[in-house]
Amino acid sequence: MKVLLVKMSSMGDVVHTLPAIVEAANKMPGISFHWVIEESFRTIAEIHPLVDEVIPVAIRRWRKSWRASLVSGEITAFYRTLKQHHYDLIIDAQGLIKSAIVSLLASGPVAGFSRQSVREPAASLIYGRSIIVDKNLHAVERQRHLFAGLLGYEVSGQVDYGLKSAHEVSRVSKTIMLMHGTSWESKLWPEVSWRSLCKMILEDGYEVLIPSGNSRESRRAAFIAENTRATVLPSMPLAELISLMETCMAAVSVDTGLGHLASALDLPLVALYGATDPVLTGVYGEHQSVIVSDHLPCIPCRKRICQYPVAAYSSKIYPPCFEQTTPESVWQALQLEIKKANRLPA
Repeated sequence: MKVLLVKMSSMGDVVHTLPAIVEAANKMPGISFHWVIEESFRTIAEIHPLVDEVIPVAIRRWRKSWRASLVSGEITAFYRTLKQHHYDLIIDAQGLIKSAIVSLLASGPVAGFSRQSVREPAASLIYGRSIIVDKNLHAVERQRHLFAGLLGYEVSGQVDYGLKSAHEVSRVSKTIMLMHGTSWESKLWPEVSWRSLCKMILEDGYEVLIPSGNSRESRRAAFIAENTRATVLPSMPLAELISLMETCMAAVSVDTGLGHLASALDLPLVALYGATDPVLTGVYGEHQSVIVSDHLPCIPCRKRICQYPVAAYSSKIYPPCFEQTTPESVWQALQLEIKKANRLPA
């Protein structure tokens, strides 16, 4: 059976789909997956042993100039690639109008979430088949139930992202990665807190890696690492960053795609949440834990910008939803996850 999966973005959403692919392959030997995915995240699909073909799409880039993208021939080339195969089933696992349209362009029957379950209800009008999935399930479980309902089996067993066996690395280095970058201002843990955590980790004899994907993240990483022996990583392709993550002992992250990727790689992880709620879309794995703020009535506000103006707030800890998330508590929680995962080097 040949299945086309349409799940284009974001990084966290892409990672949440991996256990469904693994379970489907276990339940249905011989199933083949092709995957339409945003070019920025294609590496995740390419390194997965159960994905046979990756079809990158660049909607995020194309929409900046549809005319130029059409003239360049990129969109036409993408359409031709979609039409190269006839699929027994096309699964729109994203549930947006744009993903439904992409699904419709391919050859084969299209299926997805029901109108009651989908993120954008109009998308369900395009599907020939749809499955009702409880919106209160975690995103990983929603994907598992979607695949199971469409492919005809029962969800069972533990969550398996399928990356651990494909990229098994002996984590003997005492290296911690600090994933500080995120797209929302309200999700950023304060720089001073990161710096304090970095110093604690180094003082306890560990190494620290601090990634940076753009100029703003580079400046923040430099501040965190200032006057320490922590290593600030330059911007690099996702494949290279994944290789480095695999050699780390553990990581700390805010609510960001890299945190979900670390979870998929079975990296002991502590994730920090304030403005967002981890219940439905948080990190999801055996060796991961979350520190969730709950001391303000506005938490979780789910807003990109904090309602408290910086100028009106006297505390050095901003946004204020992170006031009680101390570096000490984060380091203590991470050490516990490392111990539970038995990742301490001999």
